[in-house]
Amino acid sequence: MKRLVPFLLAAVSAASSQTPAPKTAAPAPVPGFTLAPPPPTYAPMKMGNFTFDVQEKMRYEIRDNNFDFNSAVNSVQDAAWLLQRFRLGVGYDINPWIKLYVQGQDVREIGGDRGHTIGVNGAEGDDIFDVLKAYIQIGNAKKGFSSTLGRQFLAFGDQRLIGPLEWANQARTFDAFKFRYTATKWSVDAFTASPVNFTNYQWNKSDLLNQADHRNAFLSGVYFSTLFVPFNTTTDFYALHYRDDGQATFGTPIGATSFVTLGTLWKGDPKKLRGFDYETEMDFQTGKVGGRSLTAYAGHWAVGYNWLKSPWKPRFGLQFNYASGDGDPNDKKVGTFQNLFPTNHLFYGYMDTTGWMNMYNPQVNFSFMPTAKMKVMLDYHLYWNANNADAWYRANGTTKVRPVNTAAMNASSFRGQELDFTVSYKLNPHVNILTGYSYFIAGDYLKQTGAGSNAQFGYVQMQIDF
Repeated sequence: MKRLVPFLLAAVSAASSQTPAPKTAAPAPVPGFTLAPPPPTYAPMKMGNFTFDVQEKMRYEIRDNNFDFNSAVNSVQDAAWLLQRFRLGVGYDINPWIKLYVQGQDVREIGGDRGHTIGVNGAEGDDIFDVLKAYIQIGNAKKGFSSTLGRQFLAFGDQRLIGPLEWANQARTFDAFKFRYTATKWSVDAFTASPVNFTNYQWNKSDLLNQADHRNAFLSGVYFSTLFVPFNTTTDFYALHYRDDGQATFGTPIGATSFVTLGTLWKGDPKKLRGFDYETEMDFQTGKVGGRSLTAYAGHWAVGYNWLKSPWKPRFGLQFNYASGDGDPNDKKVGTFQNLFPTNHLFYGYMDTTGWMNMYNPQVNFSFMPTAKMKVMLDYHLYWNANNADAWYRANGTTKVRPVNTAAMNASSFRGQELDFTVSYKLNPHVNILTGYSYFIAGDYLKQTGAGSNAQFGYVQMQIDF
């Protein structure tokens, strides 16, 4: 692992040595955050009524002790590998109001000893060319009524609960029915969706289409986004409902899962707050998980300051994330916040050790742009269990870092600290380079429940879009 830091520094140097292009005028801001997401930075190829888009992404990763925090054991996750993803999309505009779109995807994990089955031993794995998206879109998503029917990405708000998880090689997609109405200062989405399961050498199916899958997982909801608060970029309110036939996360199922999440997201606009910004997202859940009664809470609170007149656009921020945990694994009640289908990689440390479940996570964030094409980010995280009677859940929301036993219940709740250094470089509208290095300092919870070695993670990624 001694080669890790020089390797990453060399990659950063190579990216930053590119000659930056002259600054161009920034595109006009798109009103709202959820209301009308900004378009991609590249234009898909167009031939008559057809559009074509191509993506190639490669990420080389090196990991050490990320999963077991044990330097005495060289596990299959303590290695290096190359993740490769290729996508090809074809759209056809029947008329200005009706569009057909299909996108295929091929993902491979090259090298390492984790195997090639997605999700086993933490592997991103292989999925030979399969259908990632296939939908019909009717209407204009930016004005008036529209609907999208078929296999598609879902992303709402900051993606803390629902997102496409584009960091994962295979990403996340749903077979869904989504209906949308967009007005001048508000929009509302109503949807029902079933998550797609990725299986190599078989057509990927959702629970909606897979009659042999007895999980029958469905997520439905209404998401309302507004521009009514004048100093916010968005002010959102939502209600989500998740159900399945019962899960074993909290022991043998004694019934079905059916619960509601009620939440709100507010994001302040630094241009209207004299350089200051703020975010808050708060959620309450009630219902049943595996037949057990659920009552859970979660919150995200952040403030920051942006030097708007500086050409480097520095920002300094503080934030705090909380999600409730379960206080008694034997009382047929669940207090663990259910993280649903998030893009957790964006929020709680790039090592992906932590999901929005049973946690306290204070952070310090700093970023700046030394050129118009480069962004540098420095993040410092602290982690605690909200309740030691519950598990430490990884970013996927299911894998547990340590078992819940007597040692864990009596241990310190302090998990540790993480330092993230990330550099993004936009070579041109089609090519983006991303590199980063993360270091995790083990806390007393790890040391008192087993191995407590520090961990490292480094990567270099190139993504090409046309």
